[in-house]
Amino acid sequence: MKYQVVFQPSGRCGEVEAGTTLLAAAQGLGVHVEASCGGAGVCGKCVVTVKTARLDELDMVSSMAHMSPLTDEERRCLADEDIERGARLACQARVFGDVAVTVPEAPQSDAHVILESGEAHEVVPDPVVRRYELRLAPATLDDARDDMTRLIDGLHGAGVDGDVTIDTTVLRELPSRLRRAGYHVFVTMRRGLDESAGVEVIRVEPFSDEGNRGNMRGGVGIAVDVGTTTIAAYLVELESGRLIGTASRMNSEIAIGGDVLARISYAIGNEHGRERLQKLVIGDINDLVRELVSPAQMDVTDVDEMVLVYNTAMEHLTLGLDPSFVGKSPFVPAVSAPLDLKARDLGIAINPAAYVHSLPIEAGFVGADNVAVLIAEEPYKSEKTRLIIDIGTNGEIDLGSRTRLLSTSCATGPALEGAAIKHGMRAARGAIERVKIDAKTYEPSYKVIGNDKWQSIKTGEPVEENDVKPRGICGSGIIDVMAALYDAGVIAKSGRIKSALASVTTRVRETGGMWEYVVAWASETETGRDIVVTQADVRAVQLAKAALYVGARYLMEQYGVSEVDEVILAGAFGSYIDKKSAMTIGMFPACDIERVRAVGNAAGEGARMALISLAKRREAARVAREVEFVETAVEPDFQERFMDALAFGER
Repeated sequence: MKYQVVFQPSGRCGEVEAGTTLLAAAQGLGVHVEASCGGAGVCGKCVVTVKTARLDELDMVSSMAHMSPLTDEERRCLADEDIERGARLACQARVFGDVAVTVPEAPQSDAHVILESGEAHEVVPDPVVRRYELRLAPATLDDARDDMTRLIDGLHGAGVDGDVTIDTTVLRELPSRLRRAGYHVFVTMRRGLDESAGVEVIRVEPFSDEGNRGNMRGGVGIAVDVGTTTIAAYLVELESGRLIGTASRMNSEIAIGGDVLARISYAIGNEHGRERLQKLVIGDINDLVRELVSPAQMDVTDVDEMVLVYNTAMEHLTLGLDPSFVGKSPFVPAVSAPLDLKARDLGIAINPAAYVHSLPIEAGFVGADNVAVLIAEEPYKSEKTRLIIDIGTNGEIDLGSRTRLLSTSCATGPALEGAAIKHGMRAARGAIERVKIDAKTYEPSYKVIGNDKWQSIKTGEPVEENDVKPRGICGSGIIDVMAALYDAGVIAKSGRIKSALASVTTRVRETGGMWEYVVAWASETETGRDIVVTQADVRAVQLAKAALYVGARYLMEQYGVSEVDEVILAGAFGSYIDKKSAMTIGMFPACDIERVRAVGNAAGEGARMALISLAKRREAARVAREVEFVETAVEPDFQERFMDALAFGER
């Protein structure tokens, strides 16, 4: 049997087989429903509302009776009042009749706050793409060379060495373009990592004294950091290295799953799953390209080069590679070497003759994004021993100096970025980003994105109308609140919420058999519900931070040091994290706080450097081969040390 499913307010509808989950139906129809846990019924983010009504315009009757019964997971994640109004978890509710479903819309002001930039680094521009002015002799009866030969001879005469090839799309239009330009043209050529391979012509356009593409004589390129959760892109003038613009967005694959393992499972277990995932991320990249070029008064086809960095799993999903084996031991990727791929083959809407350069990966789950971090921070050139922690859904850790360089990967999960947390959310307007708790009264104060002032509101106190009301807690706020709860004595070193405090403060209470702490009362929130931190939330953060800590400790032991000279925090939200809070919860080995610094999106900065410098691309290829990968999960005492690292406090 097949039944009709309608998603509102988008109006998208279609027929699905009986027993299909609402999440699978939404994914099949291209409706975004956030599912951070990939449909495991854990995160509670995929809440939708099933309507009970007759829809005359569609000639159907929607009813909760057309759905499967409530599951235990739904009863755990949903409040009784929400269930009464028809709320269901899309990943749990199965269709057994015609149904209309309402998907909550994010507020128009819900622009995600993504740290696009990293700490700026100097690099001498030496791009693989260069433009040459060329004035050719017109074809005559006495000089009837074919147009391709005429162009190549002209380039050799202008000092271009080696073999010259011409991209097929350029060759198709070459005759008319040469003649329309009066044989006075700009020729854009590209070289690869191996210069002995020659150069390729990727663009021929009429010469202009002012130059083309927004009055820029040099070509332009885009560097993209494709994160599991966020994607950041940088538009750069290649010959000068000048940053023209930045843009960012959430990775649309979040609708499939919040972590890479959920996405790999989807790619393997669903027909056309791999193609759908690739289409989502390529669509995001194309949206960012359009967003970048428009203010610069350029067209997407004016972009002549792109560099992509990502973790290993995201590389497979972005390039359309089979991810079946990268997610299981021994975690062998399809390819480790740097790649040069035609943009048109990937469906990326830039100059169709342009190339997309993919930086190399190290091993397993240590991908090109970590190589980008390394070439940006250059620990291999430092006399100091540096510990670099790239905080994200999949955390990477590097340790070393000019004498030796180690790396490892940690499955931190999305908890530190707001997912897998009951009231966790992305960094957007209304997200609690900073938290303090009074150790005597246990009363909190917090700062919300969109409001510069700290708020401290007790039960019954009025909320100022102009205040931005909280809707949830983002990554930096989650780290802050965990440190604040520990410092105030609300949670023990083990992470257990102290239930005895319920007799002292109403902030500590038991709900549904689980202890929790109330950060914001319903009267002060935009959702009209209390925003809480549950015991399960504390546990999720413990698992994530323990993975980072143990990984760092293993590297330090392999390197032979008991402490490091410097700790560098990188990542899309690394600069928003309070360093003291991170150390308090035991995210990394304790050191002098003055020797801890945040560098922002170092992976994005490394991608930008590789975009404008052939030397940096070669450096990336060399470093990826030389860095020593340490597989910490196979260590015999890993579980014991991991359990010990769950404890809060500086270590």
